Amino acid sequence: MSLFRSIPSDDRGTDRSRPLADRMRPRTLEEFVGQEHLVGSGKPLRTQIERDDPGSAIFWGPPGTGKTTLAQIIAGMTKAEFIEFSAVLSGIKEIKQVMAEAERARQYGTRTIVFVDEIHRFNKAQQDAFLPHVEKGNIRLIGATTENPSFEIISALLSRCRVYVLKPLTEDQIVVLLRRALADEERGLGRMKLGASDDCLKRIGAYSSGDARSAYNVLEVAATLAKERSGNEVGAEITDEIVQDAVQKRILLYDKAGEEHYNLISALHKSVRNSDPDAALYWLGRMLEAGEDPLYVARRLVRMAVEDIGLADPQALGLCVAARDAVDFIGMPEGNLALAEAAVYLSIAPKSNALYTAYAEVQGDVERTAAEPVPLHIRNAPTGLMKGLGYGAGYQYAHDLDSKVADIECLPDNLRGRIYYQPSSEGLEKRIGERMEEIRKRRLESSKSDPPSSKKES
Repeated sequence: MSLFRSIPSDDRGTDRSRPLADRMRPRTLEEFVGQEHLVGSGKPLRTQIERDDPGSAIFWGPPGTGKTTLAQIIAGMTKAEFIEFSAVLSGIKEIKQVMAEAERARQYGTRTIVFVDEIHRFNKAQQDAFLPHVEKGNIRLIGATTENPSFEIISALLSRCRVYVLKPLTEDQIVVLLRRALADEERGLGRMKLGASDDCLKRIGAYSSGDARSAYNVLEVAATLAKERSGNEVGAEITDEIVQDAVQKRILLYDKAGEEHYNLISALHKSVRNSDPDAALYWLGRMLEAGEDPLYVARRLVRMAVEDIGLADPQALGLCVAARDAVDFIGMPEGNLALAEAAVYLSIAPKSNALYTAYAEVQGDVERTAAEPVPLHIRNAPTGLMKGLGYGAGYQYAHDLDSKVADIECLPDNLRGRIYYQPSSEGLEKRIGERMEEIRKRRLESSKSDPPSSKKES
């Protein structure tokens, strides 16, 4: 049994045993709904298809947005042989077999389109196997991926492909597709004469999160439920209650190891940074309800506390650590509220990245400057030999001074006078800045007076 199959024939829509989503798959660009930025008149992908451009392409987008459908439409409009296989099932051996056949076909003047679904699942060696054949023009590669190709496709192969980004379908676009399925007697559900309000279909569109395949699946289940509950073979009505039963649980687009994972945590972090508690709560909920590890979220909230708030509100860090402990102690879903409390607190807290910036500058100096020794006057001198070498000489014990601030340099000579931490005027940092200014004045006063005779080491 071959792993490779040619594109299904146009009569696949009449096979009632196939899922509704497959039967209703568009066969031409005129039937295709969505992605107007790519397949609209004069747009790049449509132009490439109409010109039968032999270039290779990567279709990148969420599930159910038309990646496979577009590949099959291209196959229907081109004179090339079309071979489709899945990266989940195939390995190097199968790839080499197809490439050899494509190379032989080219010698007889036949072009080959190889469509690879979920191409991101191929490892580097498997992707490398395509490279020489793409370069020679033996094949036209069309890959479909839900993952960011910048991370998942090797650069050599990516540079030889055009990347087309597909967007989730809107609710209105999904309603168009569902109405078409309800009316189509040949491929869809038209023979059942089902009734459904626009609100019901929009609810299906909302629950499917822009995934046409999922929307079709929900509609197919809803149609069966409507028929069973009405007791009629035709003329049943799809109601809100039936849609709710068909959906059961909203489909949330999320991949804890993929790009959407990083998109959502980025949205949460930036909402907190921008002091928007409502947006922070929403993105937090999106992550948790989709099954994200709550301890991962807790760790990121701790990071936000130290990076974006810092000493403007030192309690923020303690609250986030307490939320982490609460999640660990009471578990989920109760722990959601502890994380929500932390997210809202961080959002409304005064913001400062002064500490974050200061430490980044310290890291830069540690990397770029010479690692000079600790100045002798702030070294400890527990032995007579060390005292004889000058360890601790000139050290002033701050507690012996009225100002409690000695005029000594604690940085190495090559960084003398360097200032890293510059507090903002937000929250507690305003008071910290005032305190630092007072310390500077005391140090200046100390430099104008004679040091005390009593000196101690710490």
